[in-house]
Amino acid sequence: MARGVFKVTMSKQEVVAAALPLQEHWLPLSNLDLLLPPVDVGIFFCYKNKQSMSFGSMVGVLKKAMAQALVTFYAFAGEVVPNSVGEPEILCNNRGVDFAEAFADVELKELNLYDPDESIEGKLVPNKKHGVLAVQATELKCGGIVVACTFDHRIADAYSTNMFLVSWAEMAQSKSLTIQPTFRRSLLNPRRPGHIDPSLNNMYVPVTALPPPSKGSTTDDHDHLISRIYYVTSEQLENLQDLATSNGCKRTKLESFCAFLWKMVAKSETSNDRAQKLCKMGIVVDGRTRLSEGHYQNDHPTLMATYFGNVLSIPFGGEKVEDLTEKPLNWVAEEEHFLGLIDWVEAHRPVPGLAKIYGSGSDEGPAFVVSSGQRFPASKMDFGWGSPVFGSYHFPWGGNAGYVMPMPSPVGNGDWIVYMHMLKGQVELIEKEAADVLKPLTFDYLS
Repeated sequence: MARGVFKVTMSKQEVVAAALPLQEHWLPLSNLDLLLPPVDVGIFFCYKNKQSMSFGSMVGVLKKAMAQALVTFYAFAGEVVPNSVGEPEILCNNRGVDFAEAFADVELKELNLYDPDESIEGKLVPNKKHGVLAVQATELKCGGIVVACTFDHRIADAYSTNMFLVSWAEMAQSKSLTIQPTFRRSLLNPRRPGHIDPSLNNMYVPVTALPPPSKGSTTDDHDHLISRIYYVTSEQLENLQDLATSNGCKRTKLESFCAFLWKMVAKSETSNDRAQKLCKMGIVVDGRTRLSEGHYQNDHPTLMATYFGNVLSIPFGGEKVEDLTEKPLNWVAEEEHFLGLIDWVEAHRPVPGLAKIYGSGSDEGPAFVVSSGQRFPASKMDFGWGSPVFGSYHFPWGGNAGYVMPMPSPVGNGDWIVYMHMLKGQVELIEKEAADVLKPLTFDYLS
């Protein structure tokens, strides 16, 4: 297995713009977009050697389809610029997407998927320098190909990006688009007058109210965040469900997995005052269904299903495991939570807001966020040379808290792929205590 020692050589870089001229215009960010810090998210897909197509031919298909998809998803072809009060907006000017071609001196089966910090970061997933989206296609020594992209999270959440990725693949196969995105920001306008539940002040904070960085930060080798990818079988997920079930109330697989992780992360806290600290867990919740079902959207019940942008919230708790597996998910089941969050941002503009848990962790006690990637469309990412043998998000997000995303295995058998970005000490304890649940990912699980 290659341990990050292979070389990647860039052979060509160009900008791919939308295939049709676009009228230059400004697209404001919604209040929910404004809750995101300026962080980039990576995605990559691995394909086996397609002997009937050369790398150059595949790149040609990718670029042509990209240009066609950008006509509909034009926000990805723009730039993020500050407006008169310093808030970010999208200048939809069709600057295009930076598209890089590369060669990696490694075979697909040798990629160390378990340790993306070595094999993926800065090598196969592009570092976005300009625009909203960057793409890299990398030819491997065996003739396989890795297609990866990096996008600005302020512009799109995973749901929106998944819509684009599927449309990109559909264009490559000359299919009609199954989704037409809507950029109608009025769907997320604040209310007049606004109504803010006081509990939102416990979840979100203006950046001007954030505490200064701790001066006594440690250089402990266990105190830095690392990324790992694991494989979890459906049998282990069912076992976790059985363990989490009480009084006849069966938890979902996600709830059960979250409870399991919470126990592991809490166990990793070894400071002398651990009894005074809380272990916080947040759940990323998509608000599209909640908003489309409520009276707020009764005139346009289907528009939220195709809304392009961020419609996320991160409720979190630091109580008993029962609270962490129930309260965050149940509390945000109401439309009012998201409407109040929109109003909260409006009340603090132009000062940016941030989810408190993003900056949690370290001195305050361990903290991590779980984002379900069960809609990750790996099986639909066929550009004409078959579906990928593997695909994953790659999101070392820059916060103090950990980040975890479980995704369906591309094998389609109910198993999971789990991306983790957590403290090294937490990872080491989890691997020691739960080796039967979380297996380091290798291609043997994907064949």
